[in-house]
Amino acid sequence: MKTGLKITAFAAAVAATFGTAYGVGKGVDPVTAGEQKTAGHAGGGRAEEAQEAQDGHAGHGTSDARAAAVPGGLQISERGYTLDLRTRHIAAAGERTELSFAITKDDTGRKVTAYRTEHGKQLHLIVASRDLTVYRHLHPARAADGTWKTPVELPKAGGYRVFADFTPQAEKEGLTLGADLAVAGKYAPRDLPAASRTAGAGDGYEVRLSGGLGAGSASELTLSVARNGKPVTDLQPYLGSYGHLVALRSGDLAYLHVHPNKGEPGPEVSFTATAPSTGTYRLFLDFKHNGTVRTAEFTVHAGKSAGDHPKEHGH
Repeated sequence: MKTGLKITAFAAAVAATFGTAYGVGKGVDPVTAGEQKTAGHAGGGRAEEAQEAQDGHAGHGTSDARAAAVPGGLQISERGYTLDLRTRHIAAAGERTELSFAITKDDTGRKVTAYRTEHGKQLHLIVASRDLTVYRHLHPARAADGTWKTPVELPKAGGYRVFADFTPQAEKEGLTLGADLAVAGKYAPRDLPAASRTAGAGDGYEVRLSGGLGAGSASELTLSVARNGKPVTDLQPYLGSYGHLVALRSGDLAYLHVHPNKGEPGPEVSFTATAPSTGTYRLFLDFKHNGTVRTAEFTVHAGKSAGDHPKEHGH
């Protein structure tokens, strides 16, 4: 893909915070297909039934100046909505469990049942371990009463964060709510993976990262997909885009979800993003090829400018 595949991750009014700016996803080719997701470093695969279409809304929410003071995903309640996570504990690592939750309206206590469809789905669910070594991007099913459910299998014990990314039908702006989840068992914390310019995604796939992440100013990140050393030039749209990027800030797991808008199908997928602060971030790139969705994971350091980064492993 040419480097012209870009999105603006933040509006200028909220460039210093994550807020609820998740990107702009307009004008992307739709696709409908059943999918299987393979996480590059998390391992395993899972079936995805993704209606790959979008309705012209601006990504997973646009910037909301009213909530700009608090980064996305750090609150369980925001702007009159609450994430009611029914499943707060999982009995054992590696056990397939059904996560159940609802979004409730604070003033009535009722479950929300009407959502805007964005990137083919009414709600996107992210589950990440507190040490950022496990990542899942899920698409739960909603019952008529507003209860959402999805199966999940988490490979290790410890603390996790659940992010619900959605836009109620009654609202123009999207939001991301977060809640804690615990997996029982012997817990052995891991260090954050070292910063690197390359990441494997299984079956010979490798993604190379170029560019840098700057704090308080826009910078370009370009991710190039190859398989067995050859550039991939026939990426398939996944939920209406050739790539989806989620960023989580190490330490508090502040959340950002961005999407490119349109372009050629590889090998390069380019994003323009602004980090809310200096520090260390984990990037998770979802891309689809040969009918399978894969995830490439990176650790990056955001400096005062895009070029202000500690030395990283790789080239």
